[in-house]
Amino acid sequence: MEIRLLRETDSRLEVSRIYEESWKTAYRDIVPQAYLDGIPAGHWAEALDRAGWDTLVLTEGERLIGTSSVCASRWPDWAGFGEVVSLYLLPEFIGRGCGKALLAAAVNRLAGQGFQEVLLWVLEENRRARHFYERAGFAAPGDFLVDEIGGKSLREVLYCRSAFL
Repeated sequence: MEIRLLRETDSRLEVSRIYEESWKTAYRDIVPQAYLDGIPAGHWAEALDRAGWDTLVLTEGERLIGTSSVCASRWPDWAGFGEVVSLYLLPEFIGRGCGKALLAAAVNRLAGQGFQEVLLWVLEENRRARHFYERAGFAAPGDFLVDEIGGKSLREVLYCRSAFL
């Protein structure tokens, strides 16, 4: 297993597929099924090279099995924080320590950029992910935002922690 920065030669479609498969598994019974079923191949491919973002990939041999993108906080109320924008694994790698390793690498990347504090957002109904981040030292200070996905209003919970736990 290796965690590294996304390379020019890495397939953006393959990384997007990690998002797609993860969404279809993690958000089942949270996000409307019609939306999940309609996610097109390559939906996230363009976002991977967004200016100011660092995208990490987790590999097993030559296979890409996980990804995480980080950046300076996109939220004015949390200026000065680093942000874990995303963290996704292929479903068959969940529960094997891969997410923990990928999260640690993402937080370390932000710490290396000088961020003292890290934030991320989690769908309120995604209990498994919330528990995962809580076990990793993140805490919810009580801030929420509402997002609409597939015609359904969903609350996202803010989680924060020090970059140096």
